[in-house]
Amino acid sequence: MENLENIRASLVQKIFSTNNLNLLEAINKIFTSTEEEKKYILSENQKKLLLVAEEQIKYGEVVSDEELRKLDEEWMS
Repeated sequence: MENLENIRASLVQKIFSTNNLNLLEAINKIFTSTEEEKKYILSENQKKLLLVAEEQIKYGEVVSDEELRKLDEEWMS
């Protein structure tokens, strides 16, 4: 596997040698989208629900995926 510097150099060379505007725009979009950090703004109610969920996890008040599927099947019957 190539190391970071080799990959970076190869990409730079390819970017400089292309005249394909669509390709360059796509590459630019990739870089731009990875630079933007998406922030989620939670309501006070959502924050409270997350705190409750953390407490439930802390005290083992959880149901496994298998148990939940079984309960769903029983409920749907």
